[in-house]
Amino acid sequence: MEKKDLLKDTIKHIDIKSFDATPIINSMRDMSFTSRDTAVAADIFDRMINDVECTNILTLAGSTSAGGCMQVYVEMVKNKMIDCIVATGASIVDMDFFEALGFKHYKGSQAIDDNDLRDMLIDRIYDTYINEEELQNCDGTIKTIADGMKPGAYSSREFIKEMGKYLTQHSVKKDSLIQVCYEHNVPIFCPAFSDSSAGFGLVVHQVENPNAHVSIDSVKDFRELTMIKIKANVSGLFMIGGGVPKNFAQDTVVCAEIMGYDVPMHKYAVQITVADVRDGACSSSTLKEASSWGKVDTTYEQMVYAEATSVLPLIASYLYHKGDWRKRNFKEWSKIFD
Repeated sequence: MEKKDLLKDTIKHIDIKSFDATPIINSMRDMSFTSRDTAVAADIFDRMINDVECTNILTLAGSTSAGGCMQVYVEMVKNKMIDCIVATGASIVDMDFFEALGFKHYKGSQAIDDNDLRDMLIDRIYDTYINEEELQNCDGTIKTIADGMKPGAYSSREFIKEMGKYLTQHSVKKDSLIQVCYEHNVPIFCPAFSDSSAGFGLVVHQVENPNAHVSIDSVKDFRELTMIKIKANVSGLFMIGGGVPKNFAQDTVVCAEIMGYDVPMHKYAVQITVADVRDGACSSSTLKEASSWGKVDTTYEQMVYAEATSVLPLIASYLYHKGDWRKRNFKEWSKIFD
């Protein structure tokens, strides 16, 4: 097979507005196992939306954006369900920014010779393909943005804001998460920003500008996100996967306390994950365990052990059609840093 034969069927992102999951979620409340957990998670997120004082933080790890949920996150921001995002660099750069530039993810297969894919410059995420040559274009665009900035240390939020500004003029796909967040002053943090396509572009930028270049300050990320927690006071977490984004968002409570502020633990928390807790991994720790660290209150918390693309669209569709997000205003947390 040739490259064009493998890169022909694009991933189509699910539209939560096109179907109403209310009957499914309502039925799941009277079921067991993951179904009931999913309904409880939807109800906790509903509480977060109805608590107009609450700042809702979305954390993203894994590849759900490439897998068809990219538009779910866009709708959650556009419809005021989410006020702040903490994500992996891959979710924001290799997936969202990548598609904003006009590139696509493709339906593939895990039952293929990866050596053949390497020869054709096709990258694989389980059963999803990416054109490596297009990803390198994404790397180069990150370099272009960095080249146009004043040298210095920036938080990832500041750099992603510049990416959003760039997209307002150059995007092919106009409804990307980065651009929608930029337009609504919803901050995006990627505490491990260089662990993505952005890292390659920034390395080339620094090599070409050894004495005066842009760098990413992850400590500044931590401080800025903690500032949001301090000013918000009441907060809730809706977490897809675990990893750095989950722990980074949870740790703002501890960081605020160390800074001398008396802030409450995150009042609400939902995590959707397939991780096993038995190895003690931080990213797969339960929310009850996080309470022992002083991070998460256990009054409204729910673990959902499911692959996120299978339950996230149901929860988001239910909340969209329920419509309580109409009571909320955009919190525009990005403005506190202007």
